[in-house]
Amino acid sequence: LSRSIPHYLSMRDAVTNLGERFITKDSSVIDIGTSRGEQIARFIGEGVKQSKADLTDAYYMGLEISDPMLEAASRRFDGIDNIEIVKHDLRDGMPAIPESNHVTLITAVLTMMFVPVDTRLKLLSDIHALLSEGGAFIMVEKMLGEGSAIDELLVGEYYRHKAEMGYSTDDIERKRLSLQGVLVPSQPSTHIDNLKTLGFRHVDCFWRWMNFAGFIAIK
Repeated sequence: LSRSIPHYLSMRDAVTNLGERFITKDSSVIDIGTSRGEQIARFIGEGVKQSKADLTDAYYMGLEISDPMLEAASRRFDGIDNIEIVKHDLRDGMPAIPESNHVTLITAVLTMMFVPVDTRLKLLSDIHALLSEGGAFIMVEKMLGEGSAIDELLVGEYYRHKAEMGYSTDDIERKRLSLQGVLVPSQPSTHIDNLKTLGFRHVDCFWRWMNFAGFIAIK
């Protein structure tokens, strides 16, 4: 991902630094589409000499549908009692979480764009319902430009970047075809409008590079 997505590590740092502000020792944090658990690992300070006690004491749940990723994440956090990796299909919305869990942060890094369009609003509604007042939803997505002319420019620049990173024209085309109909991006304004309509009080874009963007929404 760091080779394919420009400024990937800066984006991850931004998600982590913003997310930490919403985590206390009594928090529950849910990472949807957790993959290998990269975002959870960053919160708990994996590989870092010192980590904040509140972050390591919080409860973390990673949701994932891919069996290989579930296995990799489970191995990564094996023996850590406050981290749970759960197989879950986001097309069914969010799983039931006990009210006592006090969910203060939900993250979705490069996940929502793989959720079928007709189920996204229900998923976002479930996310809003699960969050405690003052909690945050942080989402990073691949975006469509606001109009075909802008989108064409952004996609062209993205492909230029991939070529600079060593991807051949054939590589880029094969990847594009493999994701066709699977990765379905939306315009930034669509995400912002949906989050506001669902009742999030504060919504803004905190990171962007061409057709990738990060949003934070506070309940």
